Amino acid sequence: MAALNSNSFYHRPESKFAPSLWGDQFINHVSDSKVVEKYSKRIEVMKSDVRNLLTAPETKMIDTMNLIDTLERLGISYHFESEIEEKLQQFFNLKTNYDDDEAYDLYTVALHFRLLRQHGHPISTEIFHKWTDVNGKFKESIKNDTKGMLSLYEASYLRTHGDTILDDALAFTTATLKSMVPNLRSPLKKQVERALVQPLHLGIPRLEAHSYITMYEEQEHRNETLIKFAKLDFNLLQIFHREELQQVSRWWRELGLISKLSYARDRIVECFYWALGMYHEPQYSRARIFLTKTIAMTSLLDDTYDAYGTIDELKVFTEAIQRWDFGEISRLPEYMRPLYKVFLELYIQFEEELAKEGRSYASYYVIEPLKELSRCYLEEAKWFLEGKFPSFEEYLKCGLITSGFCYLVASSFLGIGSARKEDFEWLSRKPKILVATLLIGRLVDDIGSYETEMKRGQLAIGIESYMKENGVTKEEAMAKFMELSLNAWKDSNEEMLRPSCYKSRELLTRILNFERVTYVTYKDKEDGYTHPEKVVKPYITALLVDAFEV
Repeated sequence: MAALNSNSFYHRPESKFAPSLWGDQFINHVSDSKVVEKYSKRIEVMKSDVRNLLTAPETKMIDTMNLIDTLERLGISYHFESEIEEKLQQFFNLKTNYDDDEAYDLYTVALHFRLLRQHGHPISTEIFHKWTDVNGKFKESIKNDTKGMLSLYEASYLRTHGDTILDDALAFTTATLKSMVPNLRSPLKKQVERALVQPLHLGIPRLEAHSYITMYEEQEHRNETLIKFAKLDFNLLQIFHREELQQVSRWWRELGLISKLSYARDRIVECFYWALGMYHEPQYSRARIFLTKTIAMTSLLDDTYDAYGTIDELKVFTEAIQRWDFGEISRLPEYMRPLYKVFLELYIQFEEELAKEGRSYASYYVIEPLKELSRCYLEEAKWFLEGKFPSFEEYLKCGLITSGFCYLVASSFLGIGSARKEDFEWLSRKPKILVATLLIGRLVDDIGSYETEMKRGQLAIGIESYMKENGVTKEEAMAKFMELSLNAWKDSNEEMLRPSCYKSRELLTRILNFERVTYVTYKDKEDGYTHPEKVVKPYITALLVDAFEV
């Protein structure tokens, strides 16, 4: 792209985004306290029954592992976290020889492998060698075992660097399952089709639970108590989530920023969907509200740099953010003042809330990455408005920050009471798992938003700089970005294994969930945030509109 003319410092990019899909739908929500009470009582009774089932001493390991998997996939395992952790630790310590017993078929072994790795236990891939030939390739005979192939396929997404057998497993099972689909019967057919479109490990837990409840209901050997439990629990949490969304939607409307910033995306419901993907459990209500507000404000900030501000305006705005002071408001262009003021006021509110539990220090660790984000937003705006092409290395250095995830991951810790100063310090040093998240966020976002940016007349700098530097086509660049992001998933998987990281799994899971929401929102070359009608709308409808019949 040629440099713009000498008036480039005054050039204002033009963008028009579609309005919100939701209107006042969630603002007008009314909860029924009687329904909440009825559901809560029934769930408490079933919780006791399931806990007894889970902790029964005479139950075989295979049966307990199947139960744990079912509880997790139905979205109700959070009620039994300590019991599940205790059982899995106990099973891992057994160091079971999976070669010895015929009961350990491919389905079972792959399931055990996946569950143990999901919970941080570094189980070896050697347990899969009994299904490989002398050349280390998977035997053709296992292609007839659909359940086993599906289980191995899902397990392969827990691979780390050096797990070549799982790289092979993923390629082998993907090709085989695709060829099997036309000849399968439901519910297995539905499960395979779903897995090929959305692998479990890369999925948003809440969405995966919604999908699995309907599939599990069709299974021959289903447990009716678990189905009822899962449906009641889903509906109950949905009521709580709607109340939270109503709260943040009212806050958003009262701010009135969208009417003042006509260039910006109005996406408060999509912001809440993102926070819900991070944590859906009831104990994270405050964290969801904090994070939704933060994402919504970040979206306005992004659009100000990306879709409206001139370089002169953005320089002044960036300086104001660095100084973080109400005295800066008078220096700003008129349209920027309300946005800046709301940012400052929002963090005063956060600090007051956190001070009640002696955690007011946490806001510093979120404001600092916000300052860094604004500096990198300015750098990218200069590239675009001045028509300069950075090297891919320069772009990535800045682009990892403008993914927004350094700032948003820190923000996701704000409302979690267990997140302490040392946790924020650790995060500020950009640990390996955070860098993996930044890579996934940047690269998958670049693929998804490429067409949107080009239609807006904007330079999709990441893809374009890679194409130019390496002499490749758009398709080749996108394939490379996807390869790099899948490699980053391996980094992330490694960091989730004990003892590679000392952090609590509660915090690590938030980072992992950021990767999952990004993958789901931007996969298939779609920008599901900017254009939610195609990708995200059905997910929001499933999570926040449609309840299960009970």
